[in-house]
Amino acid sequence: MEGGGHSAAADLGGSVLTGTFGNPLGVVAKQLGLPMHKIRDKCPLYRPDGSPVDPEVDKEVEGTYNKFLDNASHLRAAMGDVAMDISLGAALETLRQSDGGISSEEEINLFNWHIANLEYANAGLSSRLSFAFWDQDDPYDMGGDHCFLPGGNGRLVQALAENVPIVYERTVHTIRYGGDGVQVVVNGGQVYEGDMALCTVPLGVLKNGGIKFVPELPQRKLDSIKKLGFGLLNKVAMLFPHVFWSTDLDTFGHLTENPSHRGEFFLFYSYATVAGGPLLMALVAGEAAHNFETTPPTDAVSSVLQILRGIYEPQGVEVPDPLQSVCTRWGTDSFSLGSYSHVAVGASGDDYDILAESVGDGRLFFAGEATTRRYPATMHGAFITGVREAANINIHATARATKTKVVKSPSTNAQACATLLVDLFRQPDLEFGSFSVILGGKASDPKSPAILKVELGGPQKKSATEGGKKEQHHSNKSLFQQLQSHFNQQQQLFVYTLLSRQQAMELREVRGGDEMRLHYLCETLGVKLVGRKGLGPGADAVIASIKADRNSSRTKSGPSKLRISGRASKFA
Repeated sequence: MEGGGHSAAADLGGSVLTGTFGNPLGVVAKQLGLPMHKIRDKCPLYRPDGSPVDPEVDKEVEGTYNKFLDNASHLRAAMGDVAMDISLGAALETLRQSDGGISSEEEINLFNWHIANLEYANAGLSSRLSFAFWDQDDPYDMGGDHCFLPGGNGRLVQALAENVPIVYERTVHTIRYGGDGVQVVVNGGQVYEGDMALCTVPLGVLKNGGIKFVPELPQRKLDSIKKLGFGLLNKVAMLFPHVFWSTDLDTFGHLTENPSHRGEFFLFYSYATVAGGPLLMALVAGEAAHNFETTPPTDAVSSVLQILRGIYEPQGVEVPDPLQSVCTRWGTDSFSLGSYSHVAVGASGDDYDILAESVGDGRLFFAGEATTRRYPATMHGAFITGVREAANINIHATARATKTKVVKSPSTNAQACATLLVDLFRQPDLEFGSFSVILGGKASDPKSPAILKVELGGPQKKSATEGGKKEQHHSNKSLFQQLQSHFNQQQQLFVYTLLSRQQAMELREVRGGDEMRLHYLCETLGVKLVGRKGLGPGADAVIASIKADRNSSRTKSGPSKLRISGRASKFA
């Protein structure tokens, strides 16, 4: 950006290196001798009228917000698979209303600011984020500081692209792939041919069908493209004649009174220390980011200036007009059609894995932030997938050159394993009350694996005394019922866990009905019940093993079904 003798570098897309410990882009920056600027934690917030928010009130509301997130995490573990059909936004709003701790207008505005910040992090409306899996990548967060790269992230791109032939102004509209190779057809009808191709277009382009694949992509990949969310974040970059804001911070925030506008210019980034000039960036997230797409740029800049003048002019600081401003429109940019991915309601981390799968027997490969379940929505995630697919392409090229076959790991397709699990539980090895078990390994080995299924909410499982007895084991029962009622999810639910054969046998012997069994399971054995997808790849291997054992013993008499009499309590 340039104007009035000033210039500055502005990152209109990805701008933050999220963590420096083990971050490959941080490593590349160090190898290139590029400095990194730590984004300082200080982030004052300002009311709609521009006056500063009391730091103590801010701290209190932030603590409550984080408490809600923690409570939501415990709640979804108890809810099992029904959490897959509920949004994070609905769960947090239900928690807020039942808690009653946030009630004043300022507290609600502060709470909505934190929701806007969450929507920024996920590039998605909280009402569309999966309650079950919105944070499934959290265990893989890079540690260390969040940083800006002085001069912009384009410096990394330029260094990595050095001596790489790049053809511009060629819009791809068709990709043909098959046993003989790949053809990429661009505007004007020109065709590029190769043995293999790597597709790195954003998920938004795949969702929109902007590229025709011949043959059509496998249905499972099409389903995952549809299920994953691809949200929006927009920015207003402004180059000013001078820095009028405080230079001892990198961010500050602004509250709004209307919840539907909570993401409108809610956060400002100061780039003055890294851009080479007096540059300020205003972020637009959530629902406001979608509305922003049709807002005239002059109106958007005027709104930002009104906010800035409301903050600084009462302090005796004049806010000048910007020398130049740029408003992004990522939602309508035909080469992006959005910003970055998130796990939407009905999707899971498995969908990222499916998007990463190659097609055409190792001819067409896929990379990009929406193809990594561990590092989605990050610049380093996109980079890592490029390295991953370079290795995969090399493996297939070598195999073809040497006329050998690429050995693939046994499939751990979660969808296939889920189907197997349903089939296996049609004939459980043990069944008592609302509990059923399938056993793996040798009968003589007490440590051999077992999978337990617990049925919650079944109409036939009500206890004759439940109406007069309050269940103390489910502290979130009332809230759980609110969510169930809100989403019309009054149905049978199934939750699972992995056990040893010995633990399953011990559980079977517990007396006192399902309530006592559940208490024994959680308190004595310390077991956590999860939805099917929460079992993880370890369970997939157990499921496949049990299925193989049963197939090999079809000619023998099947396992006897053991049933313990007794009526189940209703847990949900």
